Parts: sequence; structure tokens; C-alpha cells
Amino acid sequence: MKKNWWKGLAVIILLSVFLLGLLVPLNPGITSVQPFSIKTGERHTLTITGYNTFFSKANEINIWFKLDEQHAHKVESIEIISDNQISINVDIPEQLPVPSKVADVNLVISSDIDGSFVRPSALAIRQDIEPGDREESRLFWSSEIKDLANLSAYRFPFRNILSETIRNTYFHIPMWFGMILIFLAAFILSLKYLKKPDHDLDQKITSLISVGVLFGVLGLLTGAVWARYTWGEFWSGDIKQNMSLIALLIYSAYFVLRSSMKDNERRGRVSAAYSIFAFVTLIPLLFIIPRLQDSLHPGSGGNPALGGEDLDNTMRMIFYPAIIGWTLLGVWMAEIRYRILRLEWKQMENEMNG
Repeated sequence: MKKNWWKGLAVIILLSVFLLGLLVPLNPGITSVQPFSIKTGERHTLTITGYNTFFSKANEINIWFKLDEQHAHKVESIEIISDNQISINVDIPEQLPVPSKVADVNLVISSDIDGSFVRPSALAIRQDIEPGDREESRLFWSSEIKDLANLSAYRFPFRNILSETIRNTYFHIPMWFGMILIFLAAFILSLKYLKKPDHDLDQKITSLISVGVLFGVLGLLTGAVWARYTWGEFWSGDIKQNMSLIALLIYSAYFVLRSSMKDNERRGRVSAAYSIFAFVTLIPLLFIIPRLQDSLHPGSGGNPALGGEDLDNTMRMIFYPAIIGWTLLGVWMAEIRYRILRLEWKQMENEMNG
């Protein structure tokens, strides 16, 4: 029983991942601001739609337009429509305090119920007149953003577009991490096999690669579903999607190669060599080539994968244990697969001897 403690740990971790990953609510956020584009020198009525917000229950709500670090405007006219909608009226001066023809404006909301949250580039303001005296504009954009409310509850971050699909972070990505670690273990055992061939070792390598390919397929499927909700298509031809599929096809050919040979010793040597080759190709396909081209995935085009824009501390508390949990589950599955192969081998030996 003591030898199997890691199996219990895997169960505990994955149960926690499923429960917390699916049940912990998201922070409040802003899904849209309508209209998105407005002009200077006019009065505008804007409708702000929130997510997981309780505007109608709040005692105090403050809203700011943030142009940059030096310029912000506090909205005075606020009308609460429902828990998830607010209407605001604002008179935009004819001049912006910056020379840009179009300025991106962030929206900052502070509520004593929902806490504080930001919608980056929530609004585009156009100025069509020639630059002139900006004194009125400087006064308009002279508000200070302060006394922001804090939400102390444990919640996951709200990310525009991702919304509730952000929970897939605990399944799709850790499966791929588990797959890579399992393939790494098969790679190490393959090197060991070529140094000292052993049929038992060959079965362990086969078992690990079987589970690694399964995790890869599950990673592709969960990624395709995620892509459908965030990018609009199950498969968009993204460079990382294509390279991941190629990597899995290379590993899948391992089983085709094994089935083409009858001699056990020759099959073991060739399979081990192919396992090494497959892992070596995995590195450029997953980690190098996608970074050389633009990709919708994080980690490409200067976007650091799993950085602050993708994970915050509340998510890391579940994400990193999820990697451990999925990896331990994969090892457990490989162990079961290995036992099945051993039983099949012994049965075949008994039939040949009997």
C-alpha cells in the first residue's frame, strides 16, 4: 500500500482540479461597450454590459475612462439598468489631450460589491478636427483614479473572449505537459534499451508511448473545442495546431512500425530507435517552429506563454498541481497497460510451450 501512495495523490489532485476548476466563479468583467466608436465634440450615451456583476445591488459605483497613465476622466452620469448593464452619458470635448486621430480608451469600474475591474481598449474615440487649444480637454481628462474597491473572494480572472472557457487551462494544457513528460520517460528508457536490450523494458516503452499518444489526442480534442469558442473554428490551421498534429502522427507511426516486424529483438531495437527519433522531432515541432511564426496561441509573436496575461496567482494554485495530477495519472495508466502486455506475453509463452 505504501508503494502506491502516488496513486492516491493523483486521485486527490485531479478531484481538486475538477471541483475547483469547474466551480470557482470568475471575477466580474466587462463584455462589451456599445457603441464602441465615438467622436469628440458630441454627447454620447454608452451601454456597458458586465459579466458576473451585480450593479443593481451596489451602493457605490465609480467609472473612469483611462486614456493613458496621465489622462483619465471620471464619469458622473451613471444609470443602472440591471445587474449586468449600466448606461452612462458623457460629453467628449472637441480636442483630445493627445495628437492621435483615434485614441484607445480603457474602462475602469469600481463597485463596492464587485470590486474593481478593467476592460482594455474598451472604446475608440475619434477626433476629426485640426489640433488646437486643448485646455478644455486637459481639464476633462484630469481625474485621478483612486479608492478602488477590492474583492477579497477567491476567484479566477475574467478574460475577454475566453470567459468561462478559461477553465480549460486546467485540462488542455496539463494534458500536453503530461504527454511531453511521458514521452520523455519513453525516450530515456529507449536509450537504456539500446544500451542493454530487454523485452520487459520494450513493453514499458510501448506502454508509455500508448498513454502519451492518448494524452496528445485528448489535448487536440480539448484544444479544438476551446478554439471553436474563442477563435470561431475547431481547426483554423494555426501553426501550433498543425505542428502538434504532425508530432502525434509521428508518434502514432511507432505502432505501425512495430506491427510490421515479427522478430521480437529486431522490433525492440527499431522501436527504441524510432522512439528516440520521435522525441527529438517533438522539440522543434512544439517549441521552436511555432515561435518563429505568428500564432493564435500564447507563446508566439512575442507573447510569453503562461505569463501574467494568461495565468494569475489564483490559477497557478490549481494549474501547477494539475500538471502533476495528469502526469501521475498517465504513469498509472502506463503501468496498467504494461501489466496487460506482460499478461498477454505470458499467455503467449504458455500457449507456445503447451
